[in-house]
Amino acid sequence: MARKKVVLAYSGGLDTSVILKWLVNKGFDVICFVGNIGQQEDFEYVRRKALKTGASKVFIEDLREEFVTDFIYPAMMGDAIYEGRYLLGTSLARPLLAKKQMEIAHEEGAEYVAHGATGKGNDQVRFELSYYALDPDIKVIAPWKDPEFLSEFNGRSDMIAYAKKYDIPIKATKSKPYSEDENLMHISHEAGLLEDPLFRPYESIFNRTVDPREAQDSETVLEIYFKNGLPSKVVNKKTKVTKTRPLELFLYLNEMGSKNGIGRVDMVENRYIGIKSRGVYETPGATILWEAHRDLEGIAMDKEVMHLRDMLIPKFAELIYNGFWFSPEMDFLMSAFSKTQEAIDGRVIVRLFKGSVNAVARESYINLYNQKLSSMDEKGGFDATDSKGFININAIRLKAHNRALKQKNPYEWRGKLLGSLRGSR
Repeated sequence: MARKKVVLAYSGGLDTSVILKWLVNKGFDVICFVGNIGQQEDFEYVRRKALKTGASKVFIEDLREEFVTDFIYPAMMGDAIYEGRYLLGTSLARPLLAKKQMEIAHEEGAEYVAHGATGKGNDQVRFELSYYALDPDIKVIAPWKDPEFLSEFNGRSDMIAYAKKYDIPIKATKSKPYSEDENLMHISHEAGLLEDPLFRPYESIFNRTVDPREAQDSETVLEIYFKNGLPSKVVNKKTKVTKTRPLELFLYLNEMGSKNGIGRVDMVENRYIGIKSRGVYETPGATILWEAHRDLEGIAMDKEVMHLRDMLIPKFAELIYNGFWFSPEMDFLMSAFSKTQEAIDGRVIVRLFKGSVNAVARESYINLYNQKLSSMDEKGGFDATDSKGFININAIRLKAHNRALKQKNPYEWRGKLLGSLRGSR
């Protein structure tokens, strides 16, 4: 009788290596999938380890270009940022990995897929929602929610013992005092000693960005070009280094952001399942790109379109964070955002210096900025007397509100609030 096939999202670490052997021991034909999304890894070592541990096949897929063009860039077009700070590096990688895993499952005729995400985190949701959206009939094995698996493995020591029993190579017997997740877009640090929100991270924790205090003393000036809202070229104004291909462009922004100490974020965020968690992130290249893109929108995007789009940013970011990349609501938002980007053509000059990135100049090829109209020194076709009627019309509602409450000062709360604030000093 043929063994049932399962495609396992495999990293080569302790957890997924134990899961691989556990599935083999349960009678499954395990096919391992490893996605190269920019993590620093010896992929050939991972392949050999998977085969030695019992995998029948190992697929190692280079997904870096697709990650940039089909996930990072669309998120940038919608200015996605979660809870005002997090640029969603991990969240954007998961649907890409799930998509490729499902493609392999279909190619190999596997009716199961498996992952090693824990039952407390966000990744379990991101993987499984993506699986079901792409194939409603797929069967998912999630060992960290399986009672049999949980009864066998109470913690890391049990997993280490299991690895030793089956001669699974492990790099160390003690974990780092925190965990990391790395890809092309960012690296995240969380858990362990970082769970204390009062703990200030050691400088040694950061490995994608230099300490801004130790960054170079000269500024880096980059010229970033966009076409239909998508980055098309980056030029270093000093060295004249030019990058146009998406992956090379993004890697170069990472390099420039790293050496200037850009992209560090330390925050407590809200996981989808309702638990708060502390995350420390390094996102150098994307931080530069988001700043430049947003700045160009200021000169090229219609005011009402921008304000309406900005109302959608929190929902857009939430959908990405919560694992709904493949959903009808995401299709709707992507279509809307694509429309907003039709005029986002131009270039932005950004200054990188000791942890900061600032847009200092911009030019739009479809320009909504009228210098004469904006000038305080020229009329530029604007009749200032029109403003009188404009203000009078907008004041009608305010006057009516005041008259309706003439027995009482409608804004007395302001005085009380200011008084209480002064008293607390």
